[in-house]
Amino acid sequence: MMRNTLSFLLFFCWILSAQEHPPLISFNPEQYSAQNQNWGITQSADQSLYFANNAGLLRFDGSAWDLFSLKDNSVIRSVKAVEDVIYSGSYMDFGYWKKNTFGALEYHSLVEQLDIQLNEEEEFWKIIQLDDLLLFQSLSRIYMVNLVSQTFDHIDTKSSILNMFNVDGVVYFQQSNLGVFKIIDSKVSLISDAPILKNNKLVDICMLENKPLFITSDNGAYYIENNVFVRWKTLDKNIPSDVTIYSSAQLKDKSLVFGTISDGLIHLAPNGNVKYILNFERGLPNNTVLSILEDQQSNLWFGLDLGISYVNLSSSFRVYNDVKGDIGTIYTSIMFEEYLYIGTNQGLYYKKRNNSDQPFTLVGGTEGQVWNLSVIDNHLFCGHNKGTIILKNNQVVNTIDEATGTWEFKPIPNQPDLILQGNFYGLNVLEKKASQWVFKNKLEGFDVSSRFFQFHNGKLYVNHEFKGLFELDVDSSYQKVNSFSQINADIAGQGSNILKIQDRLTYTSSKGMFMYDDENKKFVKQPYLDKAVSNIVDGHTSSTLLDVSGSENAMWCYINNNIMIITPGTLKSTFNTRFIPVKSDFKKVPMGFENLTRITDDEYLIGTAHGYYILNNSLTPNVNSSLISISSASQSAIDEPFQSIPLSGDIDLNYHQNNVMFKFNIPSYDNMSTVRYSHKLEGWTKGWSKWTTQSNHAYKNLPYGTYTFKVKGLVGNMKSYNIASYKFTIKRPWYLSLSALVCYVFITVLLYVFIHNVYRRYYSKQQQALLDQTHKELTLKELENNKRLLDLKNEKLEIDIQSKNRELAVSTMSLIKKNEFLNTVKNQIVSVSSTEDLKRVVKVIDNNINNTDDWKLFEKAFNNADKDFLKLIKDKHPSLTPNDLRLCAYLRLNLSSKEIAPLLNISPRSVEVKRYRLRKKMNLPHEFSLTSYIIDL
Repeated sequence: MMRNTLSFLLFFCWILSAQEHPPLISFNPEQYSAQNQNWGITQSADQSLYFANNAGLLRFDGSAWDLFSLKDNSVIRSVKAVEDVIYSGSYMDFGYWKKNTFGALEYHSLVEQLDIQLNEEEEFWKIIQLDDLLLFQSLSRIYMVNLVSQTFDHIDTKSSILNMFNVDGVVYFQQSNLGVFKIIDSKVSLISDAPILKNNKLVDICMLENKPLFITSDNGAYYIENNVFVRWKTLDKNIPSDVTIYSSAQLKDKSLVFGTISDGLIHLAPNGNVKYILNFERGLPNNTVLSILEDQQSNLWFGLDLGISYVNLSSSFRVYNDVKGDIGTIYTSIMFEEYLYIGTNQGLYYKKRNNSDQPFTLVGGTEGQVWNLSVIDNHLFCGHNKGTIILKNNQVVNTIDEATGTWEFKPIPNQPDLILQGNFYGLNVLEKKASQWVFKNKLEGFDVSSRFFQFHNGKLYVNHEFKGLFELDVDSSYQKVNSFSQINADIAGQGSNILKIQDRLTYTSSKGMFMYDDENKKFVKQPYLDKAVSNIVDGHTSSTLLDVSGSENAMWCYINNNIMIITPGTLKSTFNTRFIPVKSDFKKVPMGFENLTRITDDEYLIGTAHGYYILNNSLTPNVNSSLISISSASQSAIDEPFQSIPLSGDIDLNYHQNNVMFKFNIPSYDNMSTVRYSHKLEGWTKGWSKWTTQSNHAYKNLPYGTYTFKVKGLVGNMKSYNIASYKFTIKRPWYLSLSALVCYVFITVLLYVFIHNVYRRYYSKQQQALLDQTHKELTLKELENNKRLLDLKNEKLEIDIQSKNRELAVSTMSLIKKNEFLNTVKNQIVSVSSTEDLKRVVKVIDNNINNTDDWKLFEKAFNNADKDFLKLIKDKHPSLTPNDLRLCAYLRLNLSSKEIAPLLNISPRSVEVKRYRLRKKMNLPHEFSLTSYIIDL
């Protein structure tokens, strides 16, 4: 009873102890899309991992999971990779899987190929390779298949086979109640039938300190010394007796890993001491470990009863997970007097550093937010929301609460009994009195929150991320600030800090690194930081550059998915920079409060929201030597599912299936680094894509042509050693094929001939129509010309008429003048004498005045000028006499009565009488003008 109680207490303490362990990551069945249980693990030459799952063969290539099932959907119980061929054992069958041209695995049954007759209900639980032989173990037989000769043999047993082992090239197996046997040249011989081996199921046989170690499931482990089984007592001290071991593996460093039924995984050093324990509380999806494998990159994989997990043994990191939230978010840490102290939002905790199993203990009186830990005067100063707490020997010796919210502590230069502390509301001075540090005074005249400050050349520099950088002139007694000013506002940026680097005052922000020039009294930009991060992919974003706590002149910050640590170089003003890649979700603390502490020469502690990481700077992470590869290629038509296409050969794709998708991977299993990819399609895209974690890419609606898909990878900061490529051609559509083009040419020729004939007939008609049109136009032209000639003739006639009119006018005027002259002469002669001779002269003159020949001459000229007028008016007014017609002719010429009188050899009054009579003969109304009527006629 006492022994059982002691065992329970030991187990309880063992299971609850806090531990640091390598980084762990787990996958649940929903993530890998298969069944819960995973019975075996193996790794192929291309570093892909294969799991014997209840649903079939499960593959993981570092990027994607694929499941390949047997035809009868049998559970696969065992797997073994030989180069790139994967052998598996299942219910009533065993065989191998090989990739086809599409990159998918196809199963081939060795039982069928070799015509092997199996016993009833056989299942194959283990596979061992030994040179050219493969041994498949069921519960009743061991089948030995020669891979070269393709022959087989088998070993029958008298009782159930419990397990089979390969120890330095010798195959051992255990039979129930009979002991352990070995196989040499297909011969079976008994090794030992000791009660320990007959009555206990063996989980593993391995060589430890050049001696075989027999590990049982429920009864510890045993050596053989002088043919006597000796219990390995070290194991009993470290593992409770009620722990049931189901699986086991010996790693390259000779350490042992045990998978248990209900207690998770136990990793033991070669001396038997526990290195770490992983269980459900520490991140495993399940406490039953069915299978274990150490892969080629020193990752340790576990097949669980529910899921899959692995840890990266070669990682530079160790993890402390605060899964229950016992300590909170870590804001600061420090090593002091062999103890590790961590300051969190819940208080100050400590534990012995050399005892990783010891849980953290809360220091009484420190409950609440801790901001800073510093060792000064061999005391631990704790910057707390309450103020300042001073500790010695894990005990609080003094609490200074006159100024709350302490950010930072720094001894004042040349005054060893004074410490300046930055607080929420300015700066305060602590003084050592009687070996005890007490509050002295507040530094008057400056009330800005002072988290970052530095002393330099008698001045005090305080940086506030939002308000800027201040230079303070403090009096020698540190009672008050004489004056302060804000300097270099143009260099201010996000994530700013003021540091001392190799005794040089340095300001850093998102705008770069600036060092203070003492001669010119200004900050000058230094290109170092920009050069240091120039190789970071896709630009960089960084957190605040901070001092490494516990280290002189070392600085650090996050740069993208990296931790950057800067240390002084061998020469002044030179630096050494190291980048440690981490995952994007690594940083889980508030921005600006990232913390890193050097706790030993090679170890750094990085605080997080759920515990911390220990970075061993002396360890070089396992370099991934794997090549990037294209795991599958597929094509599809629009709105149709993708179908696989071969990964090699001349790839010609149909034009209508011009959507192409590629899957690619780097088999990297470093769970602290991010794998990213960049790709391009030569013949379509101009350059490489941005880096992305997406391990597949599709190109849609590609035109016909020849393309080469290329992809490269990035693991952390290390680029892949190769660029994977895939060349393919999208064929021309049928309407652009060679035969179609020939048809097009033939049709084009026929069409040309047809069109030519059509056009010829068309143009013939057009030509005839044009000729007809031309003929019409010529006819019209001729008519126009004739009309033009007629017009010319008319113009000529018009000119003649005008000439005749002028001639008529001249004639008329001549007659008028002549008659006027003769009347004048007549009047004068009459007035002179009345003799008979003069009468004869007057008569002659009268005869000349009334000369009918003059009228005939006038009438002829008038008719030439105004043809048919006299005839027209005579027809219109038949009653008109010749004298009336004569008067009408004179009125037609628009002559006045005075001008007409001489022509008629009458007085103007007589002309008016004649006009009156003419109106009456024409029956003209009184309001109508006689002259206008005759002119308009």
